[in-house]
Amino acid sequence: MILLVIPARGGSRRVPHKNIVPLRGKPLLLYTVEAALLANVTPHIVVSTDDQAIASIARGAGAGVIERPSELATDNASTESVLFHALDILAPEGITPDWIMTLPPTSPFRRPETIRRFADEVLAGPEIQDCLMSVTENRGDFWVEETNGLLSRLFSNAPRRQQDRAPLYEENSAIYMSRTNVLRETGSILGKRVRGLVISPLEGFDINTLDDLRLAECIAAITNRS
Repeated sequence: MILLVIPARGGSRRVPHKNIVPLRGKPLLLYTVEAALLANVTPHIVVSTDDQAIASIARGAGAGVIERPSELATDNASTESVLFHALDILAPEGITPDWIMTLPPTSPFRRPETIRRFADEVLAGPEIQDCLMSVTENRGDFWVEETNGLLSRLFSNAPRRQQDRAPLYEENSAIYMSRTNVLRETGSILGKRVRGLVISPLEGFDINTLDDLRLAECIAAITNRS
């Protein structure tokens, strides 16, 4: 069984009420709820929130809602604490999932097909990993600052041509599939054995600031996303 959790607290410092701020006239949260429903990976789709406006939008879109306490909705509250709370609330209803899929609502361009691909990948080989997370491929030439203020290449022997370099993988936080018992054991959404599945930079785009939101508006207009 898979439980799909969308963590969406009401507070946000950089973008007020970020999780339901309008993107092309639609609350940001709805992009994730609608994609999750269309992916059809599980009937157990819940939004965890402390905010009644967010809860109302989630219910109206067809998702379940878990009302979390205020202490789990602070800047310092971990994603893991929110997942544990969801598990504890749902267990008496007989919902005891083997896997939890976590979809933060700040990645509006994630496609249903991609969500489905993550579920299929894990279910085809569940023993391979404790967590399958989305990553973005990067072949950049990275430099670090030394104590004297000069820069040196992070990988001094890397080829100069981008196409010749081995890729690096950036965690983009769009999708996590976590084995529930290992999440409990380690207290980490990543567990002990992590695999990555590459998604496009567009699907991995994460809205954290007003500039991100402005850029998302431009992307949504160009790609006709709404």
